[in-house]
Amino acid sequence: MIAKNTICLWFDKHAEEAANFYASTFPNSQVVAVHHAPGDFPAGKAGEVITVEFTVMGIPCVGLNGGTAFRHSEAFSFQVCTEDQAETDRFWQAIVSNGGSESVCGWCKDKWGISWQITPRVLLQAITSPDKAAAKRAFEAMMNMGKIDVATIEAALKAQ
Repeated sequence: MIAKNTICLWFDKHAEEAANFYASTFPNSQVVAVHHAPGDFPAGKAGEVITVEFTVMGIPCVGLNGGTAFRHSEAFSFQVCTEDQAETDRFWQAIVSNGGSESVCGWCKDKWGISWQITPRVLLQAITSPDKAAAKRAFEAMMNMGKIDVATIEAALKAQ
């Protein structure tokens, strides 16, 4: 059963491949169902995969194989809160090494164009700290990073 509120992600033709990657990469993620088109559609033929129901870290999603009419942008991203550097490195590397690309401030993009923010919890806590000077130091440190370096964020918090 489709959830009342589901994120729909538009893919050219690779919704099933993406869903399988997400399910194998992130905890609490799975492919729920693969649906084949009952007839021809603008981006494909009858019998081809048209939608894939899946979850990403418990969030219900549907991937739609809609063709090349639309592209993903950074206006939408998954933000994954990580607990430590090892988890940050693992998710970042999984996305980037599977045909993705690095960006800045903890952002990367998978090979299908979906943006991901791989964000250590310590960064979120740092930049929202009531200690405005510490928050500013952590924010400025983040602005110079690609993948977030937890030790650098922690050092920025402690600096005077």
